[in-house]
Amino acid sequence: MKTRKKFYTLALTTYMAGSVLVGCQTSTKKEEIAKDKLADAREDVQDAKEELMNARKEATAEEWKAFKNQTNIAINENEIRITDLKAKMKKTGNSIDALYAKKVEELEQKNKDIKFKVETYKNDKASDWESFKREYNHDMSELGQALKDMAVDNKK
Repeated sequence: MKTRKKFYTLALTTYMAGSVLVGCQTSTKKEEIAKDKLADAREDVQDAKEELMNARKEATAEEWKAFKNQTNIAINENEIRITDLKAKMKKTGNSIDALYAKKVEELEQKNKDIKFKVETYKNDKASDWESFKREYNHDMSELGQALKDMAVDNKK
C-alpha cells in the first residue's frame, strides 16, 4: 500500500507540476499573440490615418490656380446676369412686385457669399479640398439655375 500511496503522490505531483508548466507557457504564448495583434492593430490605424491624409490632400498650386480662375469667371458672369435683371426691372417702368426684387437681391447675396468662401478658403492639409470643391459646385449650380429661372420669369 505504501507503494501505491507513493505512486499516487508522485503521479499527482507530476500532474500538478506539468499543469503549472503548461499553464505558464500558455499565458506567455497568449501574451505574445496579444502583443502581435496589438502591433497589427496599430499598423492598421496608421494605414487608415495615411489614407485619410491622402483623401484630404490639398489642391496642387496649378489645380488651385485653374479653379480660382474658373470661379472668378463664373462669379463675374453671375454678376452680369444680376445686373441685367436689375436693369430690366428698372426699364419696365411697371412696379414689379417686391417678391421679385427680393429674389434678385437674394441671388446677388448668394453670389457674394460664394465669392467670399472662395477668397477665404485656405488651401492646406487641414482643409478638405474635395469636400470644398463638391460644395462649391453644388452652390454654383443652384445659383446658375436660379438665375436662369429668374431670367425666364422676367421675360414673361
